[in-house]
Amino acid sequence: MVQLTPTAVGKVKEILEAQEPKPSGLRIAVVGGGCSGFSYSMAFENNPGLLDKTYNYEGLKIFVDQASLLYLDGAEVDYVETLEGSGFKFNNPQVKSTCGCGSSFSA
Repeated sequence: MVQLTPTAVGKVKEILEAQEPKPSGLRIAVVGGGCSGFSYSMAFENNPGLLDKTYNYEGLKIFVDQASLLYLDGAEVDYVETLEGSGFKFNNPQVKSTCGCGSSFSA
């Protein structure tokens, strides 16, 4: 199961409200690529896929495909703001190593 912190849910809802037309939810996925093999993807989506798992966080729908669930089980998505920048951060217990820039991982 993928978890979103209350801060992440609030930020996604804030961004979602600014979209026109308003999408029905957010897709979180793991895609091939990056220097370590995999990277995370987040994009607004209108409809879930046939085999997607749908999560509901305070009215926010999160769609995750079956293949990504294998890599995201137990992961937590947070939104952080620091002096260096802000963005969504994945805390994934299945990650074995990350690349130097931190944007890709291997499991």
